[in-house]
Amino acid sequence: HVQLVESGGGSVQAGGSLNLSCDMSSYTYSRICMGWFRQAPGKERERVALMWPFGGKTDYPDSVRGRFTISRGSAKNTIYLQMNSLKPEDTGMYYCAAYTALSRWFEGRPNYAGQGTQVTVS
Repeated sequence: HVQLVESGGGSVQAGGSLNLSCDMSSYTYSRICMGWFRQAPGKERERVALMWPFGGKTDYPDSVRGRFTISRGSAKNTIYLQMNSLKPEDTGMYYCAAYTALSRWFEGRPNYAGQGTQVTVS
């Protein structure tokens, strides 16, 4: 069982930055896709960043591409989401998630997800 714990959320003004962290308990981190998704009240869940295993290929939706960067820490069991040029529409609860298959990312069905960290942009 994989446990994910997010941190780093907060309130910032538009144009500001935040760096979210996700600590993963499992040693199998290198074999699965890691990603972030967000959920805002009244809106559908939105995938915001994905990192493939074994080489770190990444993927972003158009809404955040060029502003958000997903990366893996040197210890390999931590995933980061650097968010720059934040906009009010980026407001929401951000979740770290693990996917055992790429198809689950596109289907929005993570195998594991954390409790979330709130990001508020005003």
